[in-house]
Order: sequence, then structure tokens, then C-alpha cells
Amino acid sequence: MSEADAARRAEIAANLETVRARIAGACAAAGRSAAEVNLVAVTKFRPASDALHLFALGQRLFGENRDQEAAAKSAEVAAVLSAVPRDQWPEWHFIGQLQTNKAKSVVSYADAVESVDRVELVAALAKAAERSGRRPRCFVQVNLDPRAVRESGGRGGAHPDEILQVADAVADSGALRLEGLMAVAPLDAPPEPAFERLAALAAKLRGVHPDAVSLSAGMSGDLEAAVAVGATHVRIGSALLGGRPPLR
Repeated sequence: MSEADAARRAEIAANLETVRARIAGACAAAGRSAAEVNLVAVTKFRPASDALHLFALGQRLFGENRDQEAAAKSAEVAAVLSAVPRDQWPEWHFIGQLQTNKAKSVVSYADAVESVDRVELVAALAKAAERSGRRPRCFVQVNLDPRAVRESGGRGGAHPDEILQVADAVADSGALRLEGLMAVAPLDAPPEPAFERLAALAAKLRGVHPDAVSLSAGMSGDLEAAVAVGATHVRIGSALLGGRPPLR
């Protein structure tokens, strides 16, 4: 390992320790076990080498939000880990807005799709899954910001009134597995009220689909608020890897 690589791994290791401590602290404050919360390391805009450093440090869940980058990065990581047993490879979560014409590509590498927000996308993912023989887990993404408009570059997500329709489509597809809900807190507003609404929606979903117990919420700036309302997955990027430099 080069001196630069060793320095980068040490930096990431320190960040990972800090993030894990934050998760543990948030869980303690909420009366939960830290084992209940899964850390999804968001490696978007970062090279595959960063994902490999995290893997060497014990991280197994990774999140990406652009298909072209995710497909290339997951393939690069897989090539490096070819001698590692397949069941020990990283788990990839697709977390970005997704067009239906990208469903086939995403299904080819993603173990979970966290941004399922409309019935048309469910149909495209199910078709791709049936053809590939894979069965990705799906989170229904909820739009917690009524000001956000998908066509204007918003963060995506189903309207709260549409959640059950999308969830039913996933559950009835036969090719996909319904995991639970995902959401991003609105910008420029305290996250707590939005996450409390999300927790209520998650409880409503579980009333219809009891196995949909996962809740993906919380990022570098608000993971504590998400853990407080029951998040099972937190998606952390900048707190682990820094800002957004171009891929090298």
C-alpha cells in the first residue's frame, strides 16, 4: 500500500469510528441497541478505492445514487474482491432518483433499491428482476417536502397518500421484496417533524405489510434525529469520506 493510500485509509478509519460512535450514542439516547441500525456508506462521487478502504475496515453496506457511476464502481470492487467468497462481498443500495429505462442496469448490481416512488418504476424493476433471476429489496421513498417537485429537480419520493399503492405493487410483483420506507428530510427545516411524520407512515405501512420493517432515514447532518424515530438504516457520505471531489 502506498503512503497516500495508507494515509487515506487512516483518515477513513477515524471518520468511521466517529460515525459509529454517533450511531451508538443516538441509539443509547433512544433506548435502542446499536445493532438495530445499519450504516450505509454513501460512496457517490468517490473512487472505488474509498469503498475498498471501507470494506477493509469492516463496512459492508454501500450506497450510490447514479447508475453509470454505481455500475462501474461495483464492478471494479467486485474485480478486486474476486477471491473473496461471494457471500462476503459488499451489499449495494441504489439511493438516487431512478428512471425506468435504468431499471435493468440497476437490478444487475443493486441488492436494494431505496428510491422506489411510483408504480411504473415497480413494473420496470420487476420485469428486470424476473429476467435476471435477482430479487432486490425495495424501499418505498416518501416525499416529506410538499414544496419539492420531481420534474423541477426535487429529491423525488411518492406522496404520502401514494405509499400503500406503491408498496402493494412491490409486494404483489413476485420478483421484488418490500423492505420498508426511505426518505430524505426537507432542506432548510428541522428534521425532527419530518421524521416523526415518516415514523407514523412507517407504522401505517407495517399495519398492512408486517414484514416491511426497515426505515432508511438520516444522513451525516441528521442521523441522530432519524435514529430517535426508529431508523434502521442511515445513509452517511460526507461524515465518512468528506466532500464531493471528482472521481479520479
